[in-house]
Amino acid sequence: MRSGTSMQEGGRTMQRNWRGFFAVIISAAIAAALTRMELPLVLVLALAMFAGGALLLVLDPTHSEDEMTLQAQEADLPSGFGRALLDNIPSPVFVINERGRVAYANRPMRSLVPRAEPGLHFSAIFRAPRFVEAVNKAFNSSPVRDIDFSALFGGTERVLNAHIAQLPPVSDFGPGAQVLVQIADLSDQRATEVARTDFIANASHELRTPLASILGYIETLRGHAKDDPEARAHFLGIMNSQAQRMQRLVEDLMSLTRIEMAAHSSPSEICDLYDTTREAVRALQPLAEKIGAELNLALPEEDLALIADRDQIAQVITNLTENALKYGGQGVSVTVSAASSVPPRPRMVGIAIEDTGPGIAREHLHRLTERFYRVSAKKSKEQGGTGLGLAIVKHILARHGGELAVESELEQGSSFTIWLPVSQN
Repeated sequence: MRSGTSMQEGGRTMQRNWRGFFAVIISAAIAAALTRMELPLVLVLALAMFAGGALLLVLDPTHSEDEMTLQAQEADLPSGFGRALLDNIPSPVFVINERGRVAYANRPMRSLVPRAEPGLHFSAIFRAPRFVEAVNKAFNSSPVRDIDFSALFGGTERVLNAHIAQLPPVSDFGPGAQVLVQIADLSDQRATEVARTDFIANASHELRTPLASILGYIETLRGHAKDDPEARAHFLGIMNSQAQRMQRLVEDLMSLTRIEMAAHSSPSEICDLYDTTREAVRALQPLAEKIGAELNLALPEEDLALIADRDQIAQVITNLTENALKYGGQGVSVTVSAASSVPPRPRMVGIAIEDTGPGIAREHLHRLTERFYRVSAKKSKEQGGTGLGLAIVKHILARHGGELAVESELEQGSSFTIWLPVSQN
């Protein structure tokens, strides 16, 4: 008798050991999969339930469903199984118990909301009526719920998505009804969508204006001006100007698109910053003479090698210097030199473009690099500007890990300084 009992106990001990072994293996496999990708919550639940079912079947495939349920309740699984699973999910996840309290929050969740500790009522995590309502409904029905809502973080409103689903009644987080919530921050995505929509609307508007002008003059030339050589020459000149404006806009749009597409590929070629700057400035000398402006170049004679895209750096210098000449107008003095001010970060070098033009009011400075933003829309269009030049500069510098510093006062001129990191090699 004792021998039979001893054998049964030995069998149960071995079974518990196997349970622990398989639990660890399955937990590690699921955690590894979740670490490599962002999975929807419903798949996380499916994986977890599959893991539990697979574990019981491996141990004894002859058990009935009721017996497996009882065995699951009595299973001697490691207490950290569910926690290990959730802690390896890269997105914020937390569990709410039937009293509406936080039963567990994984590390990403505690980083997002430090107060999300066990015992806190879930309504205090995100004070958002839509979120509270969705969680309450999840306790009363089984379907997975997916909602977007807004919440304040340090005075800043963020757009979040909550993926909410019920947990099985037996889990690693205690008995009773429980709900699992997975959070995703959609703020950057929504901001990008708004920016893209605004960009398309602005680009359409910028193209529509010269196009409407051209169509209007074509109609005039077909009408009463068709037999008037002087009027025809005048209108054709305006049409040519508008067509060139459209061409510049399309070229800048394509340039900006190419730069954005290459934003995540770091430059790899060696570029001589001073030599590139000299070439770009010398190419603008005819424009300076045409305007009646003075263009000065003051750079050291030595080389300064950087890891940078030469064409893009030349475009930055060209855009900034051309702006200084065009908006400064006749009599303006523009000087391009090695920056003498303190860099924003160690191991950075700079090029300064300074002018004696009319200057820019302080309230405009923080918006200068926005797409299609113009300090003076009328003057910009008169000078053939597209409103994209400084946006292109900003994106190029961002790709190179650089920065743009702007200083200006009305009637005191302006200074635009680009800063680029020095090569470590």
